Amino acid sequence: MRFRVERDVLAEAVGWTARSLPARPPVPVLAGVVVEAEASGSLHLSSFDYEVSARIEVPAEVGEPGRALVSGRLLADIARSLPGRPVDVVRDGAKLSVTCGASRFSLLTMPVEEYPALPSMPAPVGSVAGDVLTEAVAQVTVAASRDETLPVLTGVRVEIEGDSVTLLATDRYRLAMRVLPWRSASPGASAVALVRARTLSDVAKALGGGDVTLALAADEPGAAAGPGASGSGLIGFEAGGRRSTSLLVDGDYPKVRALFPAESPVVAVVSAPALLEAVRRVSLVAERNTPVRLSFTDGQVVLEAGQGEDAQASEAIEAVLRGEDIAIAFNPQFLLDGLQALGAPFVRLSFTQPTKPAVLTGQAELEGDADDRYRYLLMPVRMAG
Repeated sequence: MRFRVERDVLAEAVGWTARSLPARPPVPVLAGVVVEAEASGSLHLSSFDYEVSARIEVPAEVGEPGRALVSGRLLADIARSLPGRPVDVVRDGAKLSVTCGASRFSLLTMPVEEYPALPSMPAPVGSVAGDVLTEAVAQVTVAASRDETLPVLTGVRVEIEGDSVTLLATDRYRLAMRVLPWRSASPGASAVALVRARTLSDVAKALGGGDVTLALAADEPGAAAGPGASGSGLIGFEAGGRRSTSLLVDGDYPKVRALFPAESPVVAVVSAPALLEAVRRVSLVAERNTPVRLSFTDGQVVLEAGQGEDAQASEAIEAVLRGEDIAIAFNPQFLLDGLQALGAPFVRLSFTQPTKPAVLTGQAELEGDADDRYRYLLMPVRMAG
């Protein structure tokens, strides 16, 4: 095998492929990246850990086709460190030679025949703009659980219905839901998948350029039509010569949509940046696991943290209130996560009562309508006394 490729192209390709490598591979070959040069003038790099696969195709000057398996993280580190010149890669027996200008590296190869075959890409079910997908995934994954003892809650539920996709995530203390438009491959398509939040986040960041094609193994239980449970199916993403697949999370996702209240008698609208900064300042005195208290009255909201002999802080900012005065307390980090995810000039906080969840939505103007495409539901913390 012998090929030449631009340094930046190689560094980006290896970096993207190696990011999905397992930290502690069960067998040595899974720490590797397969490098495959084809006579047609393309270079393929791929990785697989039996759960997530990644494959990318980039142009290269191929002198001799072939394939090799080398340490993915080492190759990524080397590629990043090379000077900005063309890179020559040659396989010589059990070693892979990487030369760029005056820099030369020799890597030991692993037995490529022992590497598992990558899963086939499932059938495409539709496509979505990459920047829209990246934003939506970031808004939702903030609410996904990081507790691996509850694997179902570490996933994002993807609901495909006609020309829209709904993403849902919860860790039992908050719930994020985002609806986004997409182009379905078949009219009236309906499917459900549960995707690990970390995997979905990595894929969305990496592919967020042009259109992203989404594929599902529709005959698998994990991609069941209708509102059924998720199982061990396969989901795939493809854009710009990059392709990634992931096993779906197995299990029944809780029926979280019912948590959103049918109506909210109390509504407050506040400048999102002002509230964000006020929460940050006031929460500086909040001890671990203690809440920030928000007291809404006509014309303002007062934020308070700390009590008794501990450090205390308070701040008042302008707010428009419709309905009765209300005082409610939240975990400050969860509140900050929701405010940051909104990405809107104003935040609308909808309440039923101080002990029931509040819903955050964004809006462009103080007196405008809420943007219900993204909703962030937050459980309150019970206040002492």
